[in-house]
Amino acid sequence: MGKFPEADAEIKATFICRRCKARNKRGVAKCRKCGSRYLRPKNKEIKAKKA
Repeated sequence: MGKFPEADAEIKATFICRRCKARNKRGVAKCRKCGSRYLRPKNKEIKAKKA
């Protein structure tokens, strides 16, 4: 992953709202910004751009 394991742990504890793309903490039932329950975990892998 990255250089710092502490930062990686924070990234893994983040959920992204699929409606408004807001970052939410782990364990929440709905989005803090729009109230949607449609959340996904943040991607663990950083994807390389295609050239």
